[in-house]
Amino acid sequence: MYQVMLVDDEDYILKALKRTINAYTDWDVETYQDPREALRRARTTVFDAVITDYMMPEINGLELLQELRDIQPDTIRILLTGVIDIETVMSAINKAGAFRFIPKPWDDEQLLDNIREGLKFRDILLENRILAETVREQKKTLRSLGYES
Repeated sequence: MYQVMLVDDEDYILKALKRTINAYTDWDVETYQDPREALRRARTTVFDAVITDYMMPEINGLELLQELRDIQPDTIRILLTGVIDIETVMSAINKAGAFRFIPKPWDDEQLLDNIREGLKFRDILLENRILAETVREQKKTLRSLGYES
């Protein structure tokens, strides 16, 4: 089961996002109105995906995703916002490693498709990392046995 974190300073947005996700998936969803509380939680719990609003007081969604990238580099990061400008989009992608940028109001199917696509991408990256490590270990074992590759 996937762990998903939702962060938005507006409670009604969090409820709508959670309702959408719960209606179509069996993912475990946690919601946070305070981005700093969300970051504290991310230091103790691994999340597969994080969806955050851009415009929040004190710390914006881009800053949240940047900090999250340092804490959990494999987490899929999605920025959700009503403010659409190319600079924000590029910063989200370049600085925070955002997987997607989704405008408000969102389309439920598009939102879910983007999250699912991100989770598949994450699973493939993790699997590739495991396979690469297995190959390195096998090469090391072969070299120790006198076989050169």
